[in-house]
Amino acid sequence: MDSRYAVIFISKRTDGDNGYGEIAERMDELASRQPGFIGVDSVRDASGAGITVSYWDSLEAIREWKRNEEHLTAQRTGREQWYSSYQVKICKVEKEYDFNSSEL
Repeated sequence: MDSRYAVIFISKRTDGDNGYGEIAERMDELASRQPGFIGVDSVRDASGAGITVSYWDSLEAIREWKRNEEHLTAQRTGREQWYSSYQVKICKVEKEYDFNSSEL
């Protein structure tokens, strides 16, 4: 496995959509076109707690994504409207494996 990094975004949403769904889709589309982007996994429960993990091939790719103008606008709106709290963690992925019972 080549070097890769994970950006873990843990959040708690505010009530109501307030345009969140549309912008979240746009951020997924925009990130997928960003150099160094590998993929994303995301879950959110009924209480509004969520985790999104995006994968990147370098720390520089992560820095460039953080500086993207549309992403900066979405971040600002997130702090003002969509999130009551969030945490961001950036980690180097040292090992990766999976399990799928349907392959047995």
